[in-house]
Parts: sequence; structure tokens; C-alpha cells
Amino acid sequence: MPSKKSQRRTRQNDWRQRDPEYQAEAEKYGTPLPSRQLILETLDKTGPLRMDALAEELRLSAEDSAEGFRRRLGAMVRDGQLLKNRRGAFGRAERMNLVAGRVSAHRDGFGFLTPDEGGADIFMPPREMESLMSGDRVMVQPSSGDRFGKREGRVVEVLERANKTVAGRLVDEHGVLMVVPANPRIIKDVLIPPQDAGKAKAGQMVVAEIVTPPARRSLPVGRIVEVMGDHLAPGMEIETAVRAFGLPHLWPEKVEKAIKGLPKRVLPKQKEGRFDLRELPLVTIDGEDARDFDDAVHCRRTPRGFQLFVAIADVAAYVERDSALDQEAALRGNSAYFPSQVIPMLPEVLSNGLCSLNPKVDRLAMVCEMRVNLEGEVTRAKFYEGVIRSHARLTYEQVAEALAEPEGSRAKRMKRLLPHLQDLELVFEALLEARGARGAIDFESTETRMIFGEDRKIEKIVPVQRNKAHRMIEECMIAANVQAAKFVLKKKLPTLYRVHERPTGEKVTALREFLATRGMSLGGGAEPQARDFAKVSEAASKRDDAAVVQMAILRTLMQARYSPMPDGHFGLALEHYGHFTSPIRRYPDLLLHRALKHAIHKRPLKKFAYSDEQMQSIGDHCSMTERRADEASRDVTNWLKCEYMQQFLGQSFDGVIAGVAGFGVFVQLKDLHVEGMVHVSALYSDYYEFDAQHQRLVGTRNGRTFQMGDPLRVRVTRVSLDERKIDLEPDEAAGEAAGKVGDGSKRKQVQAGFSGKSAKSKQSGRAASPTGKNKQRRGPGSNSKAAKSPGSGSKSPKRQSKRKKK
Repeated sequence: MPSKKSQRRTRQNDWRQRDPEYQAEAEKYGTPLPSRQLILETLDKTGPLRMDALAEELRLSAEDSAEGFRRRLGAMVRDGQLLKNRRGAFGRAERMNLVAGRVSAHRDGFGFLTPDEGGADIFMPPREMESLMSGDRVMVQPSSGDRFGKREGRVVEVLERANKTVAGRLVDEHGVLMVVPANPRIIKDVLIPPQDAGKAKAGQMVVAEIVTPPARRSLPVGRIVEVMGDHLAPGMEIETAVRAFGLPHLWPEKVEKAIKGLPKRVLPKQKEGRFDLRELPLVTIDGEDARDFDDAVHCRRTPRGFQLFVAIADVAAYVERDSALDQEAALRGNSAYFPSQVIPMLPEVLSNGLCSLNPKVDRLAMVCEMRVNLEGEVTRAKFYEGVIRSHARLTYEQVAEALAEPEGSRAKRMKRLLPHLQDLELVFEALLEARGARGAIDFESTETRMIFGEDRKIEKIVPVQRNKAHRMIEECMIAANVQAAKFVLKKKLPTLYRVHERPTGEKVTALREFLATRGMSLGGGAEPQARDFAKVSEAASKRDDAAVVQMAILRTLMQARYSPMPDGHFGLALEHYGHFTSPIRRYPDLLLHRALKHAIHKRPLKKFAYSDEQMQSIGDHCSMTERRADEASRDVTNWLKCEYMQQFLGQSFDGVIAGVAGFGVFVQLKDLHVEGMVHVSALYSDYYEFDAQHQRLVGTRNGRTFQMGDPLRVRVTRVSLDERKIDLEPDEAAGEAAGKVGDGSKRKQVQAGFSGKSAKSKQSGRAASPTGKNKQRRGPGSNSKAAKSPGSGSKSPKRQSKRKKK
């Protein structure tokens, strides 16, 4: 800390007088410290300084906390704002041409760094990735760029190790024990010294704690801390994915203690001051297997249109800010859905109990009451706290059947509710007309559902088609989400918006080139609007290659995210959009509810608990947890499909080419609803080149082509649970290979002769569901980052399907 001489200096330049954030620091901390902004401004003027010199420059006095100042500098280093050099001096990272960010590893050894401050990714060559694992935060020094304009990073410092533990299968390689990670993003095996293996046996699924991180010439070293069980034990796929992707799944003791104090039902005092809507015939409409009901709806005709009520579970009434429940919900970010299990964001006493809008019981709700005209425009909306009582728990199938056959037995059983459901159908048609008028992109896709036996193994996979009831609820939720975003924006309260950005120029150009090969075009000039994409999709729906064109459009669209900036939703053609309708399973919805309550009760803006900066941090975290849950769910689905396909080894099936890359084609098996890959080396006796513009492989000698949408009969040749891969080959290839390819050496010649012009398919963006209930699906032949055939290392085209409710 400063010398006595410096302490006697005049306090004219005391840091408190110069710090623009001093008042905020004083309110937040008992002993305020120089703000990060002041520290950065000081170092801008002085250059790098050691801690004692920086303290003297700031005129810190003896009563200022030296330990607190040391911790602040350490936090700024961890966050990538400062760098501590070898002489112990702190300097501003960006002034040293340094960039902080997280790395994402590729199976072929290289990686990419995504800068914390945004901007283009930085390529990380294999030599720099040797000491890193996927997810690590690092400080790198980027090059100015090679002749292709690509920046390359050199690691300066590792700021944070992302992987404290690794889940995977314990293997014994010639007496050397190691854990093969289940997470495909972690490409380094973890060495296990014999004395640290505990009771684990080779072949079991385990969790290893990283004791020594990887270095330039050595793998990470760990010790076994948990034995999950045998590799193929029922339910092991979920247990493994939860740990492999780092999903929080155990409730902390403080959360268990908090839920013990919750009431079993809504208390009379909780209903005071709320609008009583218990007589309003609100109903929930969900899937047959739904357990938590967070939205209820009701509609009735008016002389000028409709009065639409959307009641959403009032989670904020039970989950207070900064409480144990709130901290855990923020950490999880969202619920994670697996084919046979859910990892909830909130304990079941809330998600399936107090907050779930179960029928015939009183529940607290946040209500969005809208007036909708005959053209489907919301002319007025208001929000208020209410107490409701759901009059029925209905399923999509029940509602669709009753509306399709109003004189049928199903409709007669819900005779009292049928008029309201018919009004709901009418408002849906009006909202749908408005959706089309504004040019929103619309896709209809077939989902699949796994049917499990008693041993939790798949018996069959069946298609599930969305019906009108799905879309009715979807449009009602979208309308409420729009109004919630507009309401909070008008009140100037910080919140999280659901942002879906317009596609990049590069992606649009690639799509135009692809459409041109099929005699189609995309309008809109340099910056096409959503309606231009919608027109292409509608035109394609009448063609035989509709699925191929729609897949190309999906690959062009960006991935939705959470942001404090109301930048709109491109896919829905909306200027303002938020997530309001699912606070039981999404943390951003809970934040939006808190903002609505703050405005409803007319509390001062400055008293709101969140700032834009805090919302930015929370939004980045929730976007990450959403992607993490999707990857874990996809990994489990791929595992289960691989396990299911083991019984079909050697059998042949009809399929359709669903994707093409330089290393092969991906085939969707018609009867099984599973996807596998045909490697280029299995495509008859010829050399094949990848035509990226037409998305096809072309034989150089016989001219035979394999392109998206083509039918292809294939045989299942190999299934790998560890790699989540299903290998196929053309059905007639077995006979042809025997006569023309022959032994392995000949096959190697075919593979070596491959001269793919673009070995990598372009990494695709994807439009996440506007309300977050979409699920992405790719076949087990691909993983979350890149689907690969043995020795290929190229990326698989991404696949996506729509969820039921948005």
C-alpha cells in the first residue's frame, strides 16, 4: 500500500473524487474500492503498473482495503480485462493486442476462440490447443491475419479451466488406464494412475477429476471420483450426458431447506390484491406426457374481434431474487429434456406442484389479457397478477379431434368448453393470417417419439405430426411474448429479449447459389427479409424436393440467443420479442416476469434490481445453458438410437439422402426414422468430388451423383456407441465391392483418390424456436460439433425440427 509520504499528500486527487462509479460502489460494498472503470482509465494513462505502484497512483489511503484491491485486480485478470506480465505488472489486455475468450476444440486437434467482446472467431492451431481443453477461457495474442484474412491465436495465459471433471468410459490400453470422454467436444483422453482408479473397472462409466491439466506434450491426468455403472446399464446414457455436459442435477442443501418451508397450497393472503379469474374457463393444452403446466388459455368473441387471455404460472411469487431457489435456477438456466427424463430448473414441489397450473386447484398467475381484431392484430394488451383455477387439463390430440368433429364423441365429452375452444380456433386463424401478412418464416416438419420398454430400451421410433391444436397454442404464446416485450421496453426496464438476427451475407450468397441449381431464387436484394425466405419455403412446399430446400434455408438462418438489446426476431418477422410464457423451465422468462411486476406495481425505475450490464451477463449464460441442454439431449438421443440400431446390423433399409459432405452422405432410414452415414469410400468403385454449390457428390469416371433428396437403399454395417455413429453402405455395394474394390488396399486407393473440392460443409446457423420449445435432431452419425466418418474430420450438415409449443 502507499507510503506515509504519499498518504500525507493532499486529498485533492483522491480516487473517490475521480471515480465516476464511486456512489454505486459505496452502495454495493461496505468498504468501497476503486471501480474497474477507474482502474482501466488509470492504466490507459500510465501503462502497466505493479499493484503497489497502481495503488499509489490511485492515491489509496491506509484505511482502504489492500486485500479487497488485490481481489479486484485478480477478478479483472480472470475476466480478461487485465493481464499480469512476468514482472508482476498489470496492464490493459486490449492495449497489449490481447483477446480473451473461450476455446472450442475440434476432433482433428485445432480449435477456435470466441472472443468475450464478440467479433469473428480466432483460429487456434493444434500446437496451441495441446495445453487446452474445450471450454477453457484463455488470453491469446492474435496475428494480423494470413493471406486469406484469417486470424490465428497464440496462447498467452489460461484464465480459467472449464473442465474440473470428465465423464466417460474407463479403458485399459495395454496396462495404461484412461478415461475416454463422453462429451465429443473434449478430445483428450484422461490418464488415470493405477493408485487413483479406486474400485473402477475397465469398461465402466466413470467420472474423473482433473488433477493435472494437459500440457504441450502430455495428456491430462485425473483420478476416479465416481463409478456410475456398467456401460450398457439402463438409463446410463442420461447419467453420462448429465455429467459429461456439466448439467447441474443435484439440489444443494440450501435449496432442500428452502422448499421445506413452502406451503402445500396457495394461501389466502397470497390471493389478496389479485384479480380473481377462477370462474373464467381457462384450460391447459399440452402433450400427453407433460407434467408441468405453465400456461392456460381462454378466448371469447367480441363485437370487433376477440378477447384472449393467456395466464402464466407466477413463479416469481415463490422464487425471490437472490434466494437459494433463485441462485440455483439462474445456474441451471433452463430445464433439460431427455427422451425419458427431465432435469428441471426448479424442484418438483414447484415445477409440478405449486407453480403448475393443475386442474381444479387455485393457482397464482401472471395474466396477459389481449384484444385481437379480425385481422389478427393485437390492438390492446394489459398485464396483471391473478388467481386462476384451470377448468380442464386437455391434450393436443383431444382438442384437435373435438374441433375437427364438433358432433363427435370427444366434442360431446367437452361440451361446456367446446364453444370457447372454437373461439380459440377463430382467433388462431386471425393470428395466423397476420403472421403470413408480416412474412414470418414457417416450417412444417415431422417429429419422432421413442417408445420404451420396461428395461428403458427403445422398442420403436414413431413419427409425431403436429396438429392444429399445437399451432393454436403456439400462436397464442407468441402473441403474449410480443406484448410482454413491448410492455417492458416501453417502461424502460432492463430485461432479456429473444433475439434472432438476420443471416450473414455469406450465408445468403451460399443459399442463392444452391437455389439457382434447382431453378429457384431468393428475392430481397443484398438484405432479404423474412418474407423473402417465406416465399421460397412456400414455393418449395409444392415440389418433390421440399425437404431439401427447407433444410438449406434452415442452415442459412442464425441461432437465436438472449440479449438485453431488443433487436427483434428475424424468423418471426417481429421487431420486439421476449420469452414470457415458460418461467417454470426458463430463467429469462422469470426475469421478464420480475420486470412486469415492477412496472405493474409502479415502482421507481431506479429501484429495479437489475442493470443492463447484469442482463448482458445473464443473457450470455442462459444462451450457453440452452445450447448445453440441447447438446446433452442430442447426445442421449444419438446414444439411444445407436443402441437401438445394433439389432439391425447387416440388414437393409430404404432411405433418403438428408445431407451431403465431402466425406460422404447422410441417409435418413424411412422405416426406422434414424440417420446414418455412408462414407465416400463405400460409394462404389469411383472417385467422388464434392460439388458444394449443388450439395452433391459426383463420380469422376461414371458421373453418378448422390445429392440431397435422392432415394438410396442402404445396409447397416457398423454401430459405435462411443462415437455415436451408424455406418451404412449402399445395398448393392457389397456385391460390387467384392468384384471391384476387393481388399482393403484397393479401398484405400479409392479413399486416397478422393479430391473433394470442399472437404468441409459450411457450418450452419439455425433458427431456434421463437419460444424455446424447439428440439434439434441429428442422427447418431453426427455429434454436437462435427459428424465424422473414420478418418474424415469434416463437419456434418446440421439438422433441425420444430417443437410443438413455442
